[in-house]
Amino acid sequence: MKNIIKWDEYLQLFENILNNPSPNPPYDNPDYFNYLKLNHNRQNRWLKKGELNPQLVDIIKGIKEKQSWYLITEPWCGDAAHSVPFIYLLSQINPNIELKIVLRDTEPFMIENYLTNGGKSIPKLVIRDENEKDLHVWGPRPDECQTLYQNLTKNEEDFETIKIALQKWYNEDKGVSIQEEFINMFS
Repeated sequence: MKNIIKWDEYLQLFENILNNPSPNPPYDNPDYFNYLKLNHNRQNRWLKKGELNPQLVDIIKGIKEKQSWYLITEPWCGDAAHSVPFIYLLSQINPNIELKIVLRDTEPFMIENYLTNGGKSIPKLVIRDENEKDLHVWGPRPDECQTLYQNLTKNEEDFETIKIALQKWYNEDKGVSIQEEFINMFS
């Protein structure tokens, strides 16, 4: 699939967009371009400072069979900036795990098979065995954050209010919730 890239290509995608004086859509829109800049900084912060849960590290080390981790995402996604780094770090613990970044907005659209309440919410992690059978699906947010998001949208809060509330939640959580959910998922 042409929309599947490796981790280093995903990082390079950020750089290519940031360094392009005339980026392609949607990054030609200043809002999307600014989301990308913020997400680039947030992602890099978690990659440097994100702490992995020792219990989860042991679980990941214990995976004996080959797995493909399909991570459906896009650089503009604010939720991805907080979850994707932890998924990447976890995938690097065990050579039996191959991380494959799937761009949501490029054909073929893998996201169509993993909708959230009918929507194409990302990031979405699909973990498959060596026969490409789904073992686990996670996303688009940790449960507590998803509940916060649903409550804000139910109360018809504006986009800026939602964005700030979710950012605050992620900063205070520090990647703890996603890792606890992964412990439960793998147990």
